[in-house]
Amino acid sequence: MSRVEALREELGGVHPGAAKKVKDHLDDYLTAFINNSPFAVLATSNATGDCDASPKGGLPGFIKIVDERTLLIPDLGGNRLFQSYENFETNSKAGLIFMIPGMSVTVRVNGKVTLADEATLADHAIVPEINNPDDNSNLVQGILLSIDEAYFHCPRAFQFADLWDTETIAANSERSLSSLLSS
Repeated sequence: MSRVEALREELGGVHPGAAKKVKDHLDDYLTAFINNSPFAVLATSNATGDCDASPKGGLPGFIKIVDERTLLIPDLGGNRLFQSYENFETNSKAGLIFMIPGMSVTVRVNGKVTLADEATLADHAIVPEINNPDDNSNLVQGILLSIDEAYFHCPRAFQFADLWDTETIAANSERSLSSLLSS
């Protein structure tokens, strides 16, 4: 028996609500959440398991829903490390976690990636949809994610972290990175 199987047996198996929530497509609620989300984290790994998690941000709905089984993620200029893209060369699987500030639930989407060329981006009228543009806010390419699974994730982590506490957010907005060394 594997460690995971032993834990499930010990703890009573997969929660029935959790087992039912995973879908192979976007329903109306998942679609609405993604359309209102200004932030997501893209998780990738290469064939040998080296991982990367890349934050993606923009105006709510900047990640486009092509259809109930496909997302289009615009990629803007950044640090040019292209770690996610290096990972895609050997492992086309990726995961996204979507967040809406102040909401405790998240949406998780996992699937298979193909890169979107300029013609695909033009077909979908993809342009940078961001706050605070700078000289490096140009569209580089896009990522098409074919959905294997999509679901809401429970709010416990946000509650444990008290992530959206406005007093903490206000205090942290005044902090510098060097102040973290004295914490």
